[in-house]
Amino acid sequence: MTAISENTAAAAEPRRASAFNPARVVLYALLALFCIYYLLPLYVMVVNSLKPLSEITAGGMMALPGDWTIAPWQSAWSSAQVGVEATGLRPYFVNSILMVVPAVALSTILGALNGYVLTKWPFRGASILFGLLLFGCFIPFQMVLIPMARMLGLMGLAGSVPGLIFVHLVYGIGFSTLYFRNYYAAFPTELVRAAQIDGAGFFTIFWRILLPSSGPIAVVCIIWQFTNIWNDFLFGASFSDFDSQPMTVALNNLVQSSTGVKEYNVHFAGAIMAALPTLLVYIVAGRFFVRGLMAGSVKG
Repeated sequence: MTAISENTAAAAEPRRASAFNPARVVLYALLALFCIYYLLPLYVMVVNSLKPLSEITAGGMMALPGDWTIAPWQSAWSSAQVGVEATGLRPYFVNSILMVVPAVALSTILGALNGYVLTKWPFRGASILFGLLLFGCFIPFQMVLIPMARMLGLMGLAGSVPGLIFVHLVYGIGFSTLYFRNYYAAFPTELVRAAQIDGAGFFTIFWRILLPSSGPIAVVCIIWQFTNIWNDFLFGASFSDFDSQPMTVALNNLVQSSTGVKEYNVHFAGAIMAALPTLLVYIVAGRFFVRGLMAGSVKG
């Protein structure tokens, strides 16, 4: 018995030793170096957003703050010069929330319904319709600016947050339909047929059978849509007025409206505020995003 345990320990010894080979150490060191290089801009933004402007103009952008202060954050949030009034980024942050949440929710639900119909309720021309939706995903933003502006004017939604919701909803349906269609294509059709035999209708099957199993792909769709809509600048600059501008447009106005000495600390604080929601979404739900992509790839 002792000889067997000694042999087992001797056999395990090379495996333990191989875990600390020099090649792996070099690989991890390179990955750490790349990670530091990638995060360096974020470090610069954070430390300079907590400094007085005098420390930045003195040439100490890489150093930690000598005098820690949150005044730049307060100025960017509530009293920075944006556009023609000293209103800060707060109302535009609210505009972005009011725009993103309905647009993401509606595009995700409609994409799930489209994927359900295209896979479980086939009809003549379904593949053509899906191809047209897929083609819409690759239309450049610039091509739809004038037609969309005309449509918003006819609908009475020009220069408003509901108008921006409509724009992002229309542009996001193609992507959400693609995600859910590919996910539902591998869902057992026999379950749908069995539910029909039991008397379940169209929406009952969707809400009771397909939607509860759509968590992974729904997370993928929500994160994708949230990131694209929150970070969008072109649609926000083209279809909003001063009162309905999203965060990205207001941040650009904040930077461009500075006269004389640039308030870099305020600009850095505003940029972090604009990036913080998407960063938090990826921190909280990033692992579910990867799981959803893997689930879709395995099932598809």
